[in-house]
This record gives sequence, structure tokens and C-alpha cells, in this order.
Amino acid sequence: MILLFLLFILSIKWGAWGKLPTKEDLSDFQYQRASEVYSADSVLIGKYYLYDRQPIAFKDIPKKVLEALVAIEDERFYEHEGIDYPSLGRVALKTILMQDQSAGGGSTLTQQLAKNLYPRRDRTKANIVVNKIKEMMIATRLEDIFNKEEILTHYLNTVSFGDNTFGIESASLKFFNKRTQDLKLEEAAVLVGMLKATYGYNPRVFPERSLQRRNLVLASMANNDFISEAEKDSLIKTPLFLNYRQYDNNEGIAPYFREEVRKKMLKWTQEQQEEGNEYNIYTSGLKIYTTLDYNMQFWAEAAMREHMQSLQASFEKSYGNNAPWIKNKSLINKWIKQSPLYRKMKAAGLEEKQIMDSLQQKKKMVLVDWEGEKNVEASSIDSLQHYMKFLNTGSLSIDPHDGAVKTWIGGVDFEHFKFDHVAQSKRQVGSTFKPFVYTAALEVGIEPCTYFSAEEVEYENLKGWSPSNSGDKDEAYLNYSMEEALSNSVNTVAVKVLEKTGIENVITMAKNMGIFSELPKQPSLALGTGEIYLNELAGAYASYVNKGRAILPYFIRTIADQKDSVLVEFEPKRAVEPAFSEQTRQVMVEMMKSTIDKGTASRLRTTYKLTNAIAGKTGTTQNNKDAWFVALTPNLVHVTWVGLDNHEIGFRSTSLGQGANAALPIFAKLMQEMNQHPSYNEITKAQFPSTDPRVLSMLDCEPVKRDGFFKRLFKNPDKKKKKKFRN
Repeated sequence: MILLFLLFILSIKWGAWGKLPTKEDLSDFQYQRASEVYSADSVLIGKYYLYDRQPIAFKDIPKKVLEALVAIEDERFYEHEGIDYPSLGRVALKTILMQDQSAGGGSTLTQQLAKNLYPRRDRTKANIVVNKIKEMMIATRLEDIFNKEEILTHYLNTVSFGDNTFGIESASLKFFNKRTQDLKLEEAAVLVGMLKATYGYNPRVFPERSLQRRNLVLASMANNDFISEAEKDSLIKTPLFLNYRQYDNNEGIAPYFREEVRKKMLKWTQEQQEEGNEYNIYTSGLKIYTTLDYNMQFWAEAAMREHMQSLQASFEKSYGNNAPWIKNKSLINKWIKQSPLYRKMKAAGLEEKQIMDSLQQKKKMVLVDWEGEKNVEASSIDSLQHYMKFLNTGSLSIDPHDGAVKTWIGGVDFEHFKFDHVAQSKRQVGSTFKPFVYTAALEVGIEPCTYFSAEEVEYENLKGWSPSNSGDKDEAYLNYSMEEALSNSVNTVAVKVLEKTGIENVITMAKNMGIFSELPKQPSLALGTGEIYLNELAGAYASYVNKGRAILPYFIRTIADQKDSVLVEFEPKRAVEPAFSEQTRQVMVEMMKSTIDKGTASRLRTTYKLTNAIAGKTGTTQNNKDAWFVALTPNLVHVTWVGLDNHEIGFRSTSLGQGANAALPIFAKLMQEMNQHPSYNEITKAQFPSTDPRVLSMLDCEPVKRDGFFKRLFKNPDKKKKKKFRN
């Protein structure tokens, strides 16, 4: 029997039960490391990984962590050479002779490291002995290759802590939101205590069990003279406190931003692989340093949630029981047929009646609204109608001088609305396009104090198209200066300015300012019927505070390897030549200051009491489907869009859906918060450069002129003027 057992041992060593790693294999193993995403102020905001692991060096592991580990897991660690024979004999005696199934496994830390590096594939009882012997053999080889410090380091970098977290550093960040080197002793004891049963002693799931296990670790440390009895007694009285951080794609700060970074990184790694560099964002431990400002992003998200929750309630109340997601059967049916579930069943060959019957079946599900998650009995159609009504948003803040993204909000909830309205959505931009029209007008020589009639006109060569102004103000006899018309977003004047400037000149100007989307060559362009990405709109507006030069927003500064050596550094992309003159730039900034001070965005001053240097423009599209606000400050451009993903539903009224009400408050609340923090004075206290006195004189005219007596005498205010649009 002894001979057979020895032959059995040799057969394992010779590879009859699977190849054993050689010393060369063991000395050259590589960790799969999570890649880390950092904000501009060096806050870890996300990870990309197959296994959530950030290996660290021995010098970064506090002595108390090592002592806690040795005390509870392997008291004779520094005495054995991979196998603790006394412990193994004790376990064998209790298990085999005394039938004590709770005697434990007798594995040393080195054997556990062997299991971490080469996990057991076959967990059947027949293979338990084979696996154990393999691990003992690997352990002795590990002891030959590495010293005790290296073994402890490798063990703590590879061991699982549950929640798909591997290694002490990732566990420390996840459960306590701090680096391993900053752990308190009682926190280290919690993490070490988890190793016996990562789920059973998980402090997030079972805090009481975790507390008991932590105290056992502390007691073991006292028994092994690592801490005094008095220190143990004191620490045992300390309550369990977690600062749990989930590095999950759906959770945490800036989820839409992190997803866009991930897409950019996938493209970059693919390009690198084509050049022979084997980088993988999930396993290579890359460090991605972004432009995002952590505090600004946090405040922007808080502002968005506060405003959107209130706006959603007002939106639903305005429709009441006659809401289109309740009463409009044709619209609901259209959305049902566009749903992935309907299409999947249709592709599977089900009849229409079968599909509808299935979609109407009630079942238990979770529906989410601004109050949180709710467990309900509902059908798939009920769920569709529930989410049809949700307002969504996209907002972006950039540094106008280099395009660095400061805040990025792609929607209200990444888990349930994956579509990113910053990078993916093209929507009509409404009156936020008007500054491009006025800029082109100034460049072709139209003076800022040129007056345009606000009278509504029916254009005979455009199928009777007749743009009108919002509100019920009688404007038949009024003529507005360009500044007054822009600041109050007068539609009739914008079309007339476009007509006088020329559509081609306006489109050329927009392109020179960084608008790369195709624009309609129609007079309605003046009212913002062109569909533009939010981020390109931000880059174009930046030219007004960037010496006339457009910029392209960017969000990754550098990519470094696991040793923090820079692999690539991204440079801002700015236009080489200004799109317009310095005089035009100053005139436009003054005009957009008026929008804030006395125009459509004046509630920034009256309601939100902001005294910052701000210029900007509001925007609202036809039928109140899109609300926009663009804010310009000397060192920040902020763009916000609010609307529904469903283009066929708009706000019930302009008062609710206009940009000043639906979009502006998100910026206002963000700026209010920033004003309270002196560290942001560079943005909040910045002033626009002094305007040239000649520019101010160009704008020095009456904002409104009324038609003279004879012109009023021969004009019928109740009859639309008819003419052909000239271009």
C-alpha cells in the first residue's frame, strides 16, 4: 500500500493527472489586472476588468495586514517550507480517525497561493486528494522560487474577496474606499476575515457574521503577540463601518462618461494590437487619466437629479389622464412594434395575436421611477408605457480653451437608458443655432444696429411657410435691433437675418465654427431645424470665448501602463484659423450677455441670483420637443438638452418646455454649488475681457423701434404680409 501510494505521488509529479507548472512557469506568471479610470483630480472613478484586481508591491502592504493574515490563516508560515506537516497531521487525525468534518484543510498560505494561481477544475470527491497533492507540490516549488515576503505579496494580490474582487487593494477600495496602505487595523481584520468564506463573511451581505469573524481575527493576533490584549479589547468594541464603492458600469459617478472612455479605449487597444502592442483594457492594468472634474461631475449629477425629478412631476401633471402614453393607441402600438421583445417574437414566427397576448401577460417585475424601484405586477406593454413618459437629458461642460471635458451626463439613468445624449444623439437645436446666423450676418457686413421688422411673413415660394414668435405680444409695428432680437429669440427676425445673410454663408460659418453635421439648406435653418450632436454644439460655442477658434471636446489626457509609464498623451484639437473676426466675437458675446441679463435666460439673474459673468442662449424646438440652454463663461461652456427619447411626444406647453424652464436650471444649480467653493474661483470669478469701446458704440442704439405714423397707416396688422423668400 505504501509502495502504491508512492507510485501515485510520482504519477502526479510526472503529470499523469495533469501537467504541473515548472519553476520557470511559476516565476514568470502575470496577473490579470483591471484597468483604472481617473478623473483630472486623480480620483478613481471606474475600472474595466474580467477580474477586479490591482496588484500592489510588498512595501504598500501594511504590517498589520500581514500579521492579521498569518495569525488567522497560517500561524507557522515563517517556519515551514510550503507544507505545515504538524497541521496536516492534526487534520488527518481528526478527519480520518475521529471523523471530525470541521477539522479544516490544513492548507498553508503557500498552498492557498498555489490554488489561487491554478484553480481546481475538477471538484469531485475523487479528485480532492489529487488536487491537494498538486497544490503541495506547487507550494514547495513556490517556496524555492520566492521568499516569504514575495509569497505573501502574491497571495494578497491573487486571493478572492468575493463580489468579483481579487486582491487586497481592490477589496480595500471596494469595501472601505481607501488604499490598502491606509487601512485601519480593524478594517484589515474585516478583509482578512473574509478569506475563510468570501460570501458568508461578506460585510455588505452579512455584517453581523463579518463582525464576529473580524473579532476572531483580532483575538488570533493577540494570541500570537501581534497586538496586546488591551488593544484587542478596545478594537473589538469598534462598530463595523463600510464605505462601499461598486465599480460597476451601471453604478457610480459618470457612468455615461466611463462608457464613452471604454469605447475609446477599445478602439485604441485595437490600433495598438495592429502595431504589435498587446494591450487589453480588461487585463493589462492600464491607467487612464481623463479630463473629468470629479466635484463638478458630482454636483452636475445632483443638479440634474433634483431638477429632472421636479420637471418630470410637472410634465406628467400637465398631461393628466389624457397623456399620449395612456390614450394615444396608435403611438403606443407603434412603440410596441419597435420594441426588441416584439421584434424577437416576430422573428421567431409568432402570429400577431400570439405576440400581443404574450406582451399583455401580467408578471412580477421591477419598474423604476424617481422615487426608486417598485415591485409590481405588470405586463411588458405596461412597462413600455411606463418608460415612454420619461424625460431625458444630456449635458456637457468643457474648457473652451482646449476642449477638456469637465462634466458629462448622457442621460437620467444609465442602467435603464443606455443611449448617450451627449455622444450619440442628434436633435434639432432650436434657437441655439441663431447665434451662428447672426455671426454670419455680422461677417457679411450687416451692422449690429440694423433693424428688422418683427412682423410675421408668409413666404409664397415656401408653400406658405409662416414662422411666428412665441407669446401673444402684438409685434406687427415693431422693429428690433439684432441684439434685442437675439436676446429675446425672435423667430421672425432670425429668418429675415438669414435671408439677408444668405443660407450658404450661414452654413459655411457654422462649419468653420466646428459644426460637422449636415445642415438643411432651407430657411427654417434659422430656427434650428438642423440636427446637431450636443458635443459639437459645445465645441462651436467655445469659439466665442476662444478667440474665434472652434475646438473639439476631448476627455482622455494620457494612457499609462501598470507601472504608470505614459504610453500616449492626447493633445487638444483646435481650429488653426479663427472662424470670424475679433470684432464679431465681441459683438456676439455682448449680444448673448443680454440674453442672460434681460432676455430669455434672465431667470439666471432673477430666480437663481447668479451674478457670475455669463453669456448664453436658450432654445426650444417646434411643438416643444427639445429644450436647450447653452451657457458661456470665460472659462467654461455648458450645454444642456432636455426632452423625450420619443420624438413624437413633446411638452404640453411652451411655458413648461422652453429651454429657460426645462434645461437652464441644471446649469444654474451647478453654478450655484460651484460659487460656494473658492477652489473653483478660476471659473466662477472669471470676467470676460474688456469690450472694445468701438464695439460698445456699435451696439449703442434703441433696442426697439416702432413703425412711423404713415407706415402704420398703410399696414393691416391683422393680415399677414406675403412675399417670396430671397436667397
